[in-house]
Amino acid sequence: MGELEQVLARVGAPHAEAVAGIVGFVVALVVAWIGHGLLVRLARRLGARSRSGVDDVVIDSFARPSRLLMLSFVALAAAPALPLSAGALELVRRAIGLVLIAAFGWMLAGAARMLRGLVEARYDVTVADNLRARRVRTRAGILYRIALAIIAVLVVCLMLMSFPSVRHVGLTLFASAGLAGLAIGAAAQPALKNLIAGIQLAFTEPIRLDDVVIVEGEWGRIEEIRLTYVVVRIWDDRRLIVPVSKFLESSFQNWTRQTSDLLGTVHVYLDYRVPVEALRRRLGEIVAASPLWDGRVCVLQVTDLKERTVELRALVSAADAGRAFDLRCEVREQLLGFVRDAYPESLPRLRAELDRDAGGAAEAGGAAEAG
Repeated sequence: MGELEQVLARVGAPHAEAVAGIVGFVVALVVAWIGHGLLVRLARRLGARSRSGVDDVVIDSFARPSRLLMLSFVALAAAPALPLSAGALELVRRAIGLVLIAAFGWMLAGAARMLRGLVEARYDVTVADNLRARRVRTRAGILYRIALAIIAVLVVCLMLMSFPSVRHVGLTLFASAGLAGLAIGAAAQPALKNLIAGIQLAFTEPIRLDDVVIVEGEWGRIEEIRLTYVVVRIWDDRRLIVPVSKFLESSFQNWTRQTSDLLGTVHVYLDYRVPVEALRRRLGEIVAASPLWDGRVCVLQVTDLKERTVELRALVSAADAGRAFDLRCEVREQLLGFVRDAYPESLPRLRAELDRDAGGAAEAGGAAEAG
């Protein structure tokens, strides 16, 4: 007789069955944990041979949720082996059932994350013409967050419905909570308003990720779109948090609504003697030598006549807002330097005329009045 059999004989048959049940339960969980780890490692090795990143996204999305789901199934199947009474065993099964529901919800969230990852892998926003990619990514991000909210509500409902008492009194609770629901709805009206606006934003698309906007008097890019608010990255790296409803109820500027191409304007105020044609030729030379110009528009026009100066407007084009701003600064600096060096007489000046006849008559009038 082996040592284990001797130990079991000393502790007695009931105790031996209890120990065996506990050991079997733990061994089943350990085997499930190790087996799942081996399967995930094998899947990662197979995925490493593929050139696409789709398999990596799938594995990363389902690795941890599937582990919890497998452990929950194994624990539920091995639970009868535990040395517990009928009531205690029912409580354990119910607790494992709750974990199983949570694992199921986690799997659904992993599926939503996988779909969002596949969309992001397919549509690259780093390319030059990224309008379609930004549009698809924005919609995928908002729908992903909506799916997470729905999954969370579904998991909570399934957990509550797993208790018979909740199922029996469910209708009574819903009926008695009518007035409370109205009060809570009235108190949460701003949040619900932004939530509905976020869903509407996903389909109407007034803004998309990486759009260049001017909102609240600030210039920035759309960095993140949540269900209830939008994060705008300001040009000086500040973050402006704007409610989603703001983009549906108030006016704002979107510089990249259709394309990222933009026209930049430079206003120059010079004297009336300025040679406009010479400045027009110099503008063409400036933009032709600049890598910021996209070759579409280069125009210099006299747009207004002031009391002492002439207003010249240079209109140039660039591929996006950042290049347009830098190109405007470059054109402004070089035009100023050209006028200062080649035509200094064209710089703004103040003219005044003295009328000697009018001055003499005034002096004579003053002398006569004194006499």
